[in-house]
Amino acid sequence: MSALEQLRQGFQHAFESVAEGWRHLRERTSQALTRFTQRETGESAEQQLMIRSPRWGLLPAEIKEEKDKIVVRLEVPGMEPDQFDIQVMGDTLVVHGEKVAEREQVGGRYYLLERAYGAFERAIPLPVRVRETGAEATYRRGVLTIELPKETAETGRRIPIRIG
Repeated sequence: MSALEQLRQGFQHAFESVAEGWRHLRERTSQALTRFTQRETGESAEQQLMIRSPRWGLLPAEIKEEKDKIVVRLEVPGMEPDQFDIQVMGDTLVVHGEKVAEREQVGGRYYLLERAYGAFERAIPLPVRVRETGAEATYRRGVLTIELPKETAETGRRIPIRIG
């Protein structure tokens, strides 16, 4: 095998390894990576800030199944409890919200802006069916916690077989 062929195979192997790594990363983060959409903008400083903010952000979640409920925790810092809309649609928990840009200083110039602003929606598949009644949500220190009671399974009953 020539040196050129060895070099070509080496590059091909390296490319395949990198591509596989990106595919794996994309699969693991596909749910947490959330698109933020901005509203119509005007000329205010807050609206100009939103124009320059990233369009994508991470909203990592964890889902824990307990004996009688599902507990979902979602990291969404910088919001107020009334900025969320939470719904259960079939076997999916849907969290809508809008993260509004607030300018805390007058003057100055941003050199780094990585926080995402705007409306977002995160759909989280649930491992079991849940009841909406009795669901509770709390928001503390940037973490939205949603407790969803499990749907109780109906007890089975024996069906007799008639002869004849």
